[in-house]
Amino acid sequence: MLTKIERGHEDFDVVCPSEYIIERMLKKGLLLPIDTSFNQSPNYIRNVAPYIREQLNKISTPQYAANDYAVCYMWGTAGILYNTAFVPKEEAESWKCLWNPKYAGKILMKDSYRDAYGTAVIYAHTQELEEGTVDIENLMNDYSPRTMAIAEQFLKTLKPNIAGWEADFGKEMMTKNKAWINMTWSGDAVWAIEEAKSVGVELDYVVPVEGSNVWYDGWVIPKYAQNRKAASYFINFLCRPDIALRNMNDIGYVSAIASPEILKEKTDPNLPYYSDLSYFFGPQATAVQIDRIQYPDRKVIERCAMIRDFGEETEKILAIWSRVKGDNLNIGITLLIFAVIIILSGWMIYRRWKKYTRKRKMHRRKKHGR
Repeated sequence: MLTKIERGHEDFDVVCPSEYIIERMLKKGLLLPIDTSFNQSPNYIRNVAPYIREQLNKISTPQYAANDYAVCYMWGTAGILYNTAFVPKEEAESWKCLWNPKYAGKILMKDSYRDAYGTAVIYAHTQELEEGTVDIENLMNDYSPRTMAIAEQFLKTLKPNIAGWEADFGKEMMTKNKAWINMTWSGDAVWAIEEAKSVGVELDYVVPVEGSNVWYDGWVIPKYAQNRKAASYFINFLCRPDIALRNMNDIGYVSAIASPEILKEKTDPNLPYYSDLSYFFGPQATAVQIDRIQYPDRKVIERCAMIRDFGEETEKILAIWSRVKGDNLNIGITLLIFAVIIILSGWMIYRRWKKYTRKRKMHRRKKHGR
């Protein structure tokens, strides 16, 4: 998407990248400001939670205020999706479970160099985080040679435990009991937990105690868009509470909209726990019964931070990721290759057998003079 816009000058009206791509596009001057003069239509963009606005403001540049150019669509956390029948909760609550050899071959990781880097750096500095000598935000955005070397070392140590690097098949593998642990995103976890429940598999999701990544996807209008006004209206429409709810319920992720309607709709009095969501919905939400995976408690959010754009260090991080993964292919491709090899081998054996039997028949005919 970025390449098409930056080099190809594609005239997309709206796109929805993650926060680090929005940051990169702001730096490159590739965005148009959102027109919030909606005439007779209410400005629903104002329903975006102040907490989200505050986070997006961090990617502003001296020239461009992020909230003038981007509106958060969905947000969430990175954490551990685990099978409760095989992984105790107390083990899943720490990134240490990924490095535990007893789960070798039963762990899936998102094929995401950013999340992998952040996870490795956090786990490597567990003691420092406990002592308070480092904070999660500075740690995950530390691209010094020392920290990059530590991340590579820890990821290479982790590699033997990994059954596959996945972009989307992890949810299905977890629901079928083929994997027990998946380092994944909260929205995928919600989907997997619901699917697994329908087939008698119990999954749960947790943000490890050491801390994690909190991410934001947002709508922006690219520089070469031909319909800026229509694009602005479309973004505003998506911020309407009833539309935001429909999108949330359909995809499992969480809208940035913090209206009273959404708070009411998402409250579930049957839940056995209460969460402090005052950071998101305001002071009236200090103790509410809402899905803790979709809406993390304040204490969880306080140990999470946004991973910024790697900038000039991106190539170095990608090189680390390439060395860590090596030439290993993901499970799906590996199985496909094995299947092809088996089929080809079978075909070759079959042809040799046919050739052999043909020669045998010819030999018998000659022997009997026929």
